[in-house]
Amino acid sequence: MRELRQPAVEDIDLSDVLFALADPVRRVLVARLDKGGECGTAQCAGDEMAASTASHHFKVLREAGVTSTRRDGTRRLVSLRRADLDARFPGLLDTILRADPTPSPGHTPSPDPPTH
Repeated sequence: MRELRQPAVEDIDLSDVLFALADPVRRVLVARLDKGGECGTAQCAGDEMAASTASHHFKVLREAGVTSTRRDGTRRLVSLRRADLDARFPGLLDTILRADPTPSPGHTPSPDPPTH
């Protein structure tokens, strides 16, 4: 069985993490993992996302070092690498999660009304 590519803690790159977290769908997945802990990819993605789409987003997160994925039989279980991210970039994950409370992957925030 092929090994899943996941960077060592010291190899987690800020640019890769920021790229992975720039996508609102991936931020939703990360927020779910932060609240719920380890989960299966289908469970974490929910019904609003196709399996192939979820697989792509989880791969980007894993390869950036944001998440860790392990195999359990035919399932893939994903967890947030919070301790590793906090060690490399203290406060970054909390700042990003606080700044974007996007409720669902399909949600597009409406622009703020203009202030006069």
